[in-house]
Amino acid sequence: MLTVICETPGKLSALKRSKPVPRESEVLVRVKRVGVCGTDLHIFAGNQPYLAYPRVMGHELSGLVEQAPVDSGLAAGDPVYVMPYMSCGQCLACRRGKTNCCMNIQVLGVHRDGAFTEYLSVPAQFVHKVDGLTLDQAAMIEFLAIGAHAARRGEVKKGERVLVVGAGPIGMATLMFSKLRGATVTALDVRADRLAFCAKQLGVAQTVQIGEDDKARLSALTDGDFFDVVFDATGNHRAMERGFDFVAHGGRYVLVSIVAGNISFSDPEFHKREATLLGSRNATSEDFDTVVEAMRSGRIPDKALNTHRLALADVPSRFAALLDPAAGVVKAIVEC
Repeated sequence: MLTVICETPGKLSALKRSKPVPRESEVLVRVKRVGVCGTDLHIFAGNQPYLAYPRVMGHELSGLVEQAPVDSGLAAGDPVYVMPYMSCGQCLACRRGKTNCCMNIQVLGVHRDGAFTEYLSVPAQFVHKVDGLTLDQAAMIEFLAIGAHAARRGEVKKGERVLVVGAGPIGMATLMFSKLRGATVTALDVRADRLAFCAKQLGVAQTVQIGEDDKARLSALTDGDFFDVVFDATGNHRAMERGFDFVAHGGRYVLVSIVAGNISFSDPEFHKREATLLGSRNATSEDFDTVVEAMRSGRIPDKALNTHRLALADVPSRFAALLDPAAGVVKAIVEC
């Protein structure tokens, strides 16, 4: 089977591997679609903190069941998506239902080889039949679930003012699900094209481009109060630290993105506002269900989100171009 591997940062190779033989408790999935995620771009660029090379990337996937255990509820030909967070089910986090931050987590495409391949064998409990959605839609569930989880983690409520800093795919997912929870959402980003997309395609109420007067503009939009909930989805050290400035007194700050190393903030300002600082990692089955329901009811503009497509065989030659801001990529999907 054809497999694309990231050997070292910046180097992708296509090679042939043997089709995996599933264990008794595993499902063999014929991979059909793989979404390209910011994590994949970070792996390619060499700045993903949880990874060792070489690695087969790809964790946003949908496909068809090739072979399944008899007691799995799955049959050959079933369309499925895969929850890529292989949680242990035994640790403290798992026992508390927080499988998204399992102490022994193995994420497809990060800790173990992922879906830039034609067949993948994964434990049956992470494979979910998906009726009523296309394979394209099913391949987008995972990144949208991260946004759904962030909005739930931030306890976004109807009528609250929400700021999402970073209008990439994860930021877009976060603002969509904040909006679905009834919040008034503002997007802040350096790229005018991303902000225009958020306004036109996602119905974001307000957008502000990063610049000399951005804080003043954000203040004016909120009558000087700033925001009940601020989400950072930038993956940028400086932006994460600056985001504290936009949190209202008594507000919440949710770090969805991650950077290698430490971040710092003003303790007097943090305490003065009695702010709440939260991390948001991955998603749980509850968040995946939220996304599926939203997609089935037509509340997610998935066709607009899918801006680029490429074949698995073309990934080594075309992948680097996805990092070019001029390409206007929101969500690229690899067809296997």
